[in-house]
Amino acid sequence: MTDTPVFHGGDLGWAEARFGRPDRPWIDLSTGVNPWPYPFGAIRDDAWSRLPEARAEAKLREAAACYYCAPGVDGVVFAPGSQNLIQLLPRLRPPSRVAVLGPTYGEHAPCWEAGGHHVTPIDDADLDGAWDVVVVTNPNNPDGVVRSPMLLDEVAERLAARGGWLVIDEAFADTAPRLSLAPQTNRPGRIVLRSFGKFFGLPGLRLGFALAPAEIARRVAAALGPWAVSGPALEIATRAFGDNAWIDQSREGLATAASRLDDVLRDWGLEPTGSSPLFRLVEHSSAASVFQSLGDQGILVRQFPDQPNRLRVGLPPDDAALANLSQALGASCVTVS
Repeated sequence: MTDTPVFHGGDLGWAEARFGRPDRPWIDLSTGVNPWPYPFGAIRDDAWSRLPEARAEAKLREAAACYYCAPGVDGVVFAPGSQNLIQLLPRLRPPSRVAVLGPTYGEHAPCWEAGGHHVTPIDDADLDGAWDVVVVTNPNNPDGVVRSPMLLDEVAERLAARGGWLVIDEAFADTAPRLSLAPQTNRPGRIVLRSFGKFFGLPGLRLGFALAPAEIARRVAAALGPWAVSGPALEIATRAFGDNAWIDQSREGLATAASRLDDVLRDWGLEPTGSSPLFRLVEHSSAASVFQSLGDQGILVRQFPDQPNRLRVGLPPDDAALANLSQALGASCVTVS
């Protein structure tokens, strides 16, 4: 186990220390976040001035259960970000044999290790091993690989038979709801984690959800304690989950924007090898120099220190940013034959 922090994107302070301050605002493409956030409008004054009330929390559970197609509100728990839940779940089990299907989001394995568990990285061929807990990200981060809900349900069934858990991180599933195992989370051994901030474009709100059998949901809620989520977050998320028109338009708009990003990347010899409507993954022998060149030009993408040939590129927020990306890639001289 190591205490070295996991490298993440989105830190412009780090970027300025690395590349210097650009002569124009940063174009931050280092996070897989919707660049067109939900327009939540005015928030009631008492959402700021009063402690979150039980009725507001109940409304959010109802809205979340409906949006995620969860079996009922008793299995819905909210927290200040899905990262908080990733850190909390390992505390709810005795030392266990934990398999993390990867490569994937870098926080899963360290959090289970920090909880005293024996963690083994696995690939798909090892899913039916003698594990107590299996952690899967679906769609996967950073390559967008998807596993069928039927396959995952079979894994969950085997784990549940021996008191185990299948933990599914569905942080990027909002654009592909058919992949979600949320409708099955009233059955033993199934825990789904969802991130509000990525699809709704509001990561600073810090809001995530665990969908699980009621008994596990109660234990998660008890570990979080009272007032785990702020009043403004309760109000904004309840409103957003019910805005079907915005949700449908955003799914369509993200797919279109991702296709336009594909065209720009391919123009400069960067063929996407992994994808989600919220990001594209590229692999190239010059990835390290591309990362440096883009950073020097005020464009931050996501690098992977342990996989230096990979870059993840988020969606540019407008036509100007897309054009700037294309120009910067041209200056990087990465075209391949």
